[in-house]
Amino acid sequence: MDQGNTAFVLFSAAFVLLMTPGLAFFYGGLVKSKSVVSMMMLSFGSLALVAVLWVLYGYAITFADIDDAGWIGIPHLIGIDTNAIGLAAQVADAANPSGAFPEMAFVAFQATFAILTVALISGAIADRAKFGAWMLFAGFWATLVYFPVAGWVFNFIDSGEGGWIVDKLGAIDFAGGTAVHINAGAAGLALAIVLGKRFGFSKGIMQPHNVPLTLIGASLLWFGWFGFNAGSQLAADGVAALAFINTIAAPAAAMLGWIAVETMRHGKGTSIGAASGVVAGLVAITPACASIDPIWAIVLGLVTGAVCALAIDLKFRLGFDDSLDVVGIHLVGGMIGTLSIGVFGNGVGFLFGFGFEQLWFQLVGSVAVLIYSFVMALAIGFAIEKTIGFRVKHEDELAGIDTAVHGELAYSFGSDKA
Repeated sequence: MDQGNTAFVLFSAAFVLLMTPGLAFFYGGLVKSKSVVSMMMLSFGSLALVAVLWVLYGYAITFADIDDAGWIGIPHLIGIDTNAIGLAAQVADAANPSGAFPEMAFVAFQATFAILTVALISGAIADRAKFGAWMLFAGFWATLVYFPVAGWVFNFIDSGEGGWIVDKLGAIDFAGGTAVHINAGAAGLALAIVLGKRFGFSKGIMQPHNVPLTLIGASLLWFGWFGFNAGSQLAADGVAALAFINTIAAPAAAMLGWIAVETMRHGKGTSIGAASGVVAGLVAITPACASIDPIWAIVLGLVTGAVCALAIDLKFRLGFDDSLDVVGIHLVGGMIGTLSIGVFGNGVGFLFGFGFEQLWFQLVGSVAVLIYSFVMALAIGFAIEKTIGFRVKHEDELAGIDTAVHGELAYSFGSDKA
């Protein structure tokens, strides 16, 4: 066992876990003051539920034996053989590791990815979702969508190769552009359709109630993303260093790209635009962080920041209410980052004379995840809406859902009133 790499993986897992509270702050600052508790609880609820499901059976589904897994990756739903329920095999390995680091460290690292991916979706349904319905959706979507899709990309711990997207298809996705961002973005679009538009949906419907809170959240996301990207190498080496510097360059450039578009369109760049640009750049560099040089990371960031700044208006043109731009940032940014590998990826990009084959692989993998996630999320969401109901009552939505759903306010300002 390499103690240095073990520590690297464990600390990377801690960094990524911090991203979910960071996301809660980022989303919380963007919504109304009377729904900030509800918004943040969607992230914290995801953390609690998905962590438990991951230990019970999520890891077993995601990292089922590749030879038997095929398309879905579930030969042993509750984990027979090496992936025993309760992670018994991994506990035994932790006492006497057979590899460079205990498999349990990898279990922990991948758990944080599952938690964050589910939480990302919640931004699409801000201000109008029941907490209980969201938790039900989160459990079903994690089980039926995230765990299998993550296996398509990340199932490499035993073979050194990925699931069908990475191994059989030949797409490149270093840290989860498909499994995390396209996956969550497509599900967010589906839920936005299921729940419908907020009252008075139009441009300018909702101004962020707490800009500093959003900036704090963006800062925590950026910090945690170093564990997300560099940590995906599972070793403190040169590839991790490349992923690290690209995780600085791309979001910084994306911030500039987003602000430039805002300035050209509205005459001024905003702090919310800067924070959104950072997140868009982080999304785009996720699949490509180990496949492109830092100069190209800057190019990718500039393009992604500009395109995503324009893409967030698609909801007004197409008529779906993606409250906090999960589609415009995560789906669009994830697609750009994943496809960019086929354009200027080292040793595979067509700009370097390697043809369009890799770009095709990237496109097929991206579209497969997008369609599967969208269809499944739409089905799960409609099933919940038609049974227990997914959206809060109209009067609660207008009044603010914090008191109706959670019985508390984010800001009491010293008041002793009940």
